[in-house]
Amino acid sequence: MSFFDFFNKNKTSGSVAKDRLKLVLVSDRAGCSPEVMEQMKNDIIAVISKYIEIDMTGLDIQIKQTPSDSNNGTVPAIFANIPIKDMRAKN
Repeated sequence: MSFFDFFNKNKTSGSVAKDRLKLVLVSDRAGCSPEVMEQMKNDIIAVISKYIEIDMTGLDIQIKQTPSDSNNGTVPAIFANIPIKDMRAKN
């Protein structure tokens, strides 16, 4: 669960549990702990939030297995759906 999930009142306990299970499965496939996966996700959100205002209700960052370039198996890849509300003012 990310920091922003605490502010999302629409999440049911079932959907939170489902999100946690997805995180555990993906982290296992990527070969790192769920804590590291969650920290990466939070870091990505923090960096992008410096430049754009994000619609947190539609945010979806996942790590999935994709075919490797050498066609000898699969490798983890980050897929992100980050809805943009507005650009931040330049400082």
